Amino acid sequence: MTDINAAMQRHRRAQSVDERPIEAMEGGAVTHDRLLALVELMFFAYRDFTGESDVVLKEYGFGRAHHRVLHFVTRRPGLRVADLLDILKITKQSLARVLKQLVDRGFIAQEAGADDRRERRLYATELGRNLAERLRTLQTRRMALALEDADTSSQAATMQFLIALTAAGDRAAIIKQLTESGLLPKTVAAVPPRLIVPSKP
Repeated sequence: MTDINAAMQRHRRAQSVDERPIEAMEGGAVTHDRLLALVELMFFAYRDFTGESDVVLKEYGFGRAHHRVLHFVTRRPGLRVADLLDILKITKQSLARVLKQLVDRGFIAQEAGADDRRERRLYATELGRNLAERLRTLQTRRMALALEDADTSSQAATMQFLIALTAAGDRAAIIKQLTESGLLPKTVAAVPPRLIVPSKP
């Protein structure tokens, strides 16, 4: 888990949108205190967004790394190991450990590629799909409750904000994947994401 977190931190630093101090950014209208409030809210939201699924994962002796792998393999049957590494931004060693546990316990199956036998294609088994669905239900229910009173434009703004929080170098690929799978409305994908920058506190 430490390896995965460290790799993700290195990736985020490498993909940073802007290394300038907050005070040097121009054109923003968000106060420093408002930004701090958003940061803290993100911590609390992430804590509770993952909290219920963490309880379920613990039943299996799994952690959030297993959840991420299972989620993307279930969502993209036949996903290549190389593509999964690119999505998760973790080392081969970190993925190998987590993937081995999921394969050995029957949650994920590996098959050789049809065109290139050296490729490893990943598929969730029935056991894996059932667990992924159980976890997904918990998190989609929380999302549904959070958006219950939001109108369509507010939902679109939320999606756009989350896109803007991702690393700049990854956004085009993320938008493409979500649009092609029908999850991201084209009206949202068409708006160029721009991080909100603050005014000087």
